[in-house]
Amino acid sequence: MADPMKIRASAKGDVVDVRVLMAHEMETGQRKDADGNTIPAWYISEVVASLNDKPVLKAHWGPAIAKNPYMQFKIRGGKAGDKVTISWVDNKGDKRTDEAKVS
Repeated sequence: MADPMKIRASAKGDVVDVRVLMAHEMETGQRKDADGNTIPAWYISEVVASLNDKPVLKAHWGPAIAKNPYMQFKIRGGKAGDKVTISWVDNKGDKRTDEAKVS
């Protein structure tokens, strides 16, 4: 399983600012190793964000996203103490879910 995501969520009024750093190699499938063999594609294909278990964002990604992707977004209607959950699935079926409390 991949390393935990670093999630920071802070509220200002009723708007929650969420910042996420995901640990993932994000291989495009176009690079070659030292022997000239193609490195297989391996990338996050779907990201879902939830506030208090209610989905608020769904993103479909591909191989063009950089290694260890960073994502930032805002959610209206949140407050300090709420729970933000981020989940991803990659093209090989690996999954990761982490959560943070809004400060």
